[in-house]
Amino acid sequence: MAASAAGDDESKQPNAEMKMKEKKLGGVRTMPFIFANEICDRFASTGFHANMITYLTQQLNLPLVKASNILTNFGGTANFMPLIGALIADSFAGRFWTITVSSIIYELGLLSITISALLPSLRPPPCPTQTNCIEASTTQLWILYLSLLLTSIGSGGIRPCVVTFAADQFDMSRSGVAKRGWNFFNLYYFSMGLASLTALTVVVYVQDNVGWGRGPGHPTIAMALSIIAFLIGSPLYKKMKPGGSPLVRLAQVVVAAVRKRKEERPADPKVLYENKELDAGICVHGKLLHSDQFKCLDKAAIVTLKDEKNSSTAAQQNLWRLCTVHRVEELKCIIRMLPIWASGILLVTSHSHQHSFVIQQARTMNRHLSPSSSFEIPPASLSIFGTLTILAGLVLYERLFVPLTRRFTKNSAGITCLQRMGVGFAINILATIVSAFIEMKRKAAAARHGMLDDPKAIIPISVFWLVPQFCLHGMAEVFMSVGHLEFLYDQSPESMRSTAAALFWIAISIGNYIGTLLVTLVHNYTGDGENNWLPDRNLKRGKLENYYLLVSGIQVVNLVYYVICAWFYSYKPLEELSEAWKEEDIEIPLEKGSRAIN
Repeated sequence: MAASAAGDDESKQPNAEMKMKEKKLGGVRTMPFIFANEICDRFASTGFHANMITYLTQQLNLPLVKASNILTNFGGTANFMPLIGALIADSFAGRFWTITVSSIIYELGLLSITISALLPSLRPPPCPTQTNCIEASTTQLWILYLSLLLTSIGSGGIRPCVVTFAADQFDMSRSGVAKRGWNFFNLYYFSMGLASLTALTVVVYVQDNVGWGRGPGHPTIAMALSIIAFLIGSPLYKKMKPGGSPLVRLAQVVVAAVRKRKEERPADPKVLYENKELDAGICVHGKLLHSDQFKCLDKAAIVTLKDEKNSSTAAQQNLWRLCTVHRVEELKCIIRMLPIWASGILLVTSHSHQHSFVIQQARTMNRHLSPSSSFEIPPASLSIFGTLTILAGLVLYERLFVPLTRRFTKNSAGITCLQRMGVGFAINILATIVSAFIEMKRKAAAARHGMLDDPKAIIPISVFWLVPQFCLHGMAEVFMSVGHLEFLYDQSPESMRSTAAALFWIAISIGNYIGTLLVTLVHNYTGDGENNWLPDRNLKRGKLENYYLLVSGIQVVNLVYYVICAWFYSYKPLEELSEAWKEEDIEIPLEKGSRAIN
């Protein structure tokens, strides 16, 4: 007996040491290494692509609509790739190695972009008058496309994994979040805002005043340094093991439910199939409880006589015939999230081309800081006002808005993710309407001074008239984008969080593609020449304000759709596991799903 007890003590000691070692991993100290990677991705993409419309129209001599569509299509591709990267990470590679390999691919893309910007042979002859210009050849464009494709593939692995990998370093349970007193996603978005701010000031200025070759060079060097920093921090990271392909698990639930469609659903959900051993790798922090929605899927967890004859071990269970309640609830979570997620698509559509159009507007406006100043603000740097609004807005949201609203709502976060998104939708509508009125004012000034027919003439109206719309879009992002990302992370199953984060970028991708379709239809069917809303060369003769008003109307319809979806949404029912009770393999019920908006 004594020997047996001693053996038990020896076996427990290594386990205790491993758990102590795990607790020492992660935390705030890992953030500089992890965020360095995402910051450099944002620094590179913002710095280069913020001014890309100028490169395409001024250096490659492409028409405005064609150039804008190229950027939007590229943006759609770049934002679609995170789904592939997330599936690779969640299925077999893990987040750490997905980020590492993707960063190297991204670096190759940046090197290609830098080379294409440096070599004159990869550009058409200069056209300073912007009339009768020779456009870039097919070969020159394909070299550019290859560079953009490499950066798209690289960002596809970085974007969905960095935010979730960083969140893995903290206790993201409801009790853990309440103890911290600060919002991880606000910190994440604030860090990305700082990267964008640096890019919009430094890189864009270098591109406009020094040369396009040196502009992409800075992000290329920064990205190489971030890869080194990320690898140096490797011993400090918590690395979650991949739980297998999430798509396969979702498909297994559907197939099992179809195969048992004729079975009678039991009145008591407690008799549905559960297996802790089978689900151990995909519910580390908490088990999903049974919910009454989408009851037809519960049939996948019905245990029949044929199932009882099979082995009770997890390894020999046929998951295409019998699934656990947790796996069924994973599919239910995704189905519940999709309508809310889809509402973000048209929001992206509303401003997918706006940045390109604003840069063209700014180029024909007075960009001097003052009448006596010779310094001109680069058009692409106007985005700095939106970024500054995001940075200031996040701080005010965390330090002022949350404590104030908490007094009324009794919610530790101030307002729910869904309420936060709704406020963002409303502010974005206001921003687009303001954009329309500013364009009317710009064209009226051009008409007064007889400049409507000169696409290069500088209208005597300050470029700072464009600032309010940037500030409103920035404030909308503080509410909508951060709330959207937090919602997807919090409401997704824990084994699918990289995939859920990818949905954030997929919404941007689809929104960009729909934006391209919308701009193309407007350009093709709103008349020729001066009657066209979006002319190729002279925006002063266009009707850009009509396009903005059209987009505003689309957003109003989208807001109504969102409110309906949010009203009927129910949060996922979760049974979290505390650290103390995990060691005893005992589960603690904390809360069940509730109506999202009352």
